[in-house]
Amino acid sequence: MTAGIPIGGHAARRDGSANCLLPVPTGVTGYDAVLFDSDGVLVDPPARETKAEAVRAAFRAVEADPDREHVRAVVDGVTVEDLREICSACGLDVDAFWAARERCDARSQREAFAAGDRDRYDDVDALADVDAVRAVVSNNHHSTVEYVLDRFDLHSLFDTYRGRERSVESLRLKKPDPHYLRETLDHLGVDAGGALYVGDRGSDVVAARRAGMDSVFLRRPHCADATLSATPTYEASDLWEVARLSDGRE
Repeated sequence: MTAGIPIGGHAARRDGSANCLLPVPTGVTGYDAVLFDSDGVLVDPPARETKAEAVRAAFRAVEADPDREHVRAVVDGVTVEDLREICSACGLDVDAFWAARERCDARSQREAFAAGDRDRYDDVDALADVDAVRAVVSNNHHSTVEYVLDRFDLHSLFDTYRGRERSVESLRLKKPDPHYLRETLDHLGVDAGGALYVGDRGSDVVAARRAGMDSVFLRRPHCADATLSATPTYEASDLWEVARLSDGRE
């Protein structure tokens, strides 16, 4: 099984051997490494109402009654500073509330997958044709990324994976900050100039640029009309197209 990089850990090879640092492929004209977001790239993104209900459940768990703006702010990607202001207004301990939010959010995502409300994309099979080191780097919880790989039997497609820790401070490190992208590249021993990141949000494109990587904006149906603040290196409509361009076949 593929190992992630939770706390300075090392990744196992796709063949299951213990040596974790994979050599950069030789003899290919494409990229040395291709990194993929999870939600919206490998699997359906979570529904907004599912995320909102998880936030409301977290407030209930700490016996608070937030207003709509507080819920909306947390759903839309709250900053550490905003989170502290919300918790101060509600008389809550920041760490206690955020721990409840992370638990409720992780549970809601697993329930959505179990109910069939979320699924993997069929074109994920295209990744087997990518002749490069492959990894998943997501703003979602590390444990949820691992759950997705387990549930859909995707470990063999990736050399490692990296998600966000369940901590308040991890909010400072998530994309568009390039922290997790850089950490993964360092772990794999790949230079950013030879790496490609595939995402479905403008923050993915910005994070890749800040990390010194090329990027693909994947225009899935849920983001087909998105307007980007930064220009990606490529745009693609599916992962088959990504596989071709990543190997220099486009």
